[in-house]
Amino acid sequence: MTDLDTPETTADHAPYRVLARKYRPASFDQLIGQEAMVRTLTNAFASGRLAHAFILTGVRGVGKTTTARIIARALNCVGPSGDGGSTIDPCGQCEPCRAIAEDRHVDVLEIDAASRSKVDEMRELLDGVRYRPASARFKVYIIDEVHMLSTHSFNALLKTLEEPPRNVTFIFATTEVRKVPVTVLSRCQRFDLRRVDEEELSAHFATIVEAEGVSVSAPALHLIARAADGSVRDGLSLLDQAIAQGDGTVGEDEVRRMLGLADRGVTFDLLDRVMEGDIGAALGLMAEQYGAGAEPAVVIEDMLDLIHWLTRVKVVPEVAQGPGVPEAERVRGGNMADRLSMAVLARAWQMLLKGLGEVRIAPMPLQAAEMVLVRLAYAADLPTPAEAVRSASQAGGGPQQTALKTAPATTPAAPHSPDATPPSGATAPVAHAAVEPAAPPVQVEPTASPAQVEDAKSDPKSFAEVVALAEDKREGLLCANLYNNVHLVDFAPGRIEFHPGDHAPSDLAHRLSQFLNDNTARRWVVTVVSQAGQPTLRQQADGDAAAAKAEVASHPLVKAVMETFPGATIGAVNKLDSSAGLAGGEPGEEEKT
Repeated sequence: MTDLDTPETTADHAPYRVLARKYRPASFDQLIGQEAMVRTLTNAFASGRLAHAFILTGVRGVGKTTTARIIARALNCVGPSGDGGSTIDPCGQCEPCRAIAEDRHVDVLEIDAASRSKVDEMRELLDGVRYRPASARFKVYIIDEVHMLSTHSFNALLKTLEEPPRNVTFIFATTEVRKVPVTVLSRCQRFDLRRVDEEELSAHFATIVEAEGVSVSAPALHLIARAADGSVRDGLSLLDQAIAQGDGTVGEDEVRRMLGLADRGVTFDLLDRVMEGDIGAALGLMAEQYGAGAEPAVVIEDMLDLIHWLTRVKVVPEVAQGPGVPEAERVRGGNMADRLSMAVLARAWQMLLKGLGEVRIAPMPLQAAEMVLVRLAYAADLPTPAEAVRSASQAGGGPQQTALKTAPATTPAAPHSPDATPPSGATAPVAHAAVEPAAPPVQVEPTASPAQVEDAKSDPKSFAEVVALAEDKREGLLCANLYNNVHLVDFAPGRIEFHPGDHAPSDLAHRLSQFLNDNTARRWVVTVVSQAGQPTLRQQADGDAAAAKAEVASHPLVKAVMETFPGATIGAVNKLDSSAGLAGGEPGEEEKT
């Protein structure tokens, strides 16, 4: 697995080569985690269907530049005998392979787009495309971080990229493929290099530490692989650091201290204390971890990871039986997943996720993390929505609840939420006091007579009174919809038929019937019909206002005012009492201009 880029040496005076360079793959066989790309390229080489331009995208350290160099070798390899052709398995022994490995091949140009982003530099580079390769089969241009090129540079590249000479191949690498123009992407064969999963990274690192003759525990390798977040290069850099810190023997504790992580067992303890509401013990554990070098944000991240793992265990119990799960974690995690409901886990996830953002931007992260734990601990005592509904339902049972169900005309019902889901297939209302357990039943005072209750819930005599009742009960949204979006067809006590306007909500009839049932002494049936109906109350009010303005505008005094002040308009017409009429005209009106 040793890299062929540079010959190895064990001489004492040789400089140390970091693991990321020493074990850089030299062939597709050594490239891990990119099986789909390797399979596609293998078939392309076998059939001779090689693209003239490739673009490799993915997060840092997954092998984009390494893959580009391997492709360059594969295109130009001539084999040990010197008469071979392009192959998916470059030999690494011929002159082109060794020259490319040592970055000295004249026909393989590796360019950093971040430092050569100007259009003049791109034009200078493209001037050499017209010339045939000096010694290789293909002239290969490897442009790293291609998204850093300027817009003019991309435009200069387009024509050459679309129709390059037969012996020229472009290979682009980028971590920000969205910043690459679509016109460039459409001219390239694209490969998305995926993140390497934790298990595969751990196995890869285990092979490397064995080759290095170093002892690193399996849990430590798993921690490094998790911290690498799918990046092989990042993981090898962390492994290099851990080996240097451990002096030949590396354990889980050393890696945790190096990464600033909390111990997994302590994370279990911390989550246990928080969920039990024991905030004192939880804050003590947080202080211990902070003193041991754990970052507050990392502790919150570990708790989030644990919550996610417990949720997966609850949904798919087989997750806890995975080969990489320690026995203690399997037993403890299974017990905790059984003890915590899905609603509690979801609430904890949301609170920790929001708290993580606060910790990252807080001037004092430890204090912010402690406040997150305090909030979570106190929220742990709160019932879930289902428990709250069940508790309220049980508390509202008995004769009083029965009376509410059977006699809505004499006992006020609990207020109904306007967001309730309407019953399917019907607009007829029902008694809702029994199905709203979150609100306690309204008790009638012993001194109140049935007549007083009846007066308190008198029936509206017109649709305008219905709107006034909604306004009086502070049902602003319902009142606005009734005023603006209802074309009344028929009204009678206990029955309303209307045609909804274009902007009326689909459940307006259901909400109106529930509102009237809860606030009047009668059972109402509200029906939506297809007839056009009367103008809405707003349209009627606008029409009355227009008529009043037209009538006032014909008054001699108003005419004189309008002629004296050109451009003046009548803003509104207000009714006055009979003693305050306009001079020379009918009393009872006044204009505003």
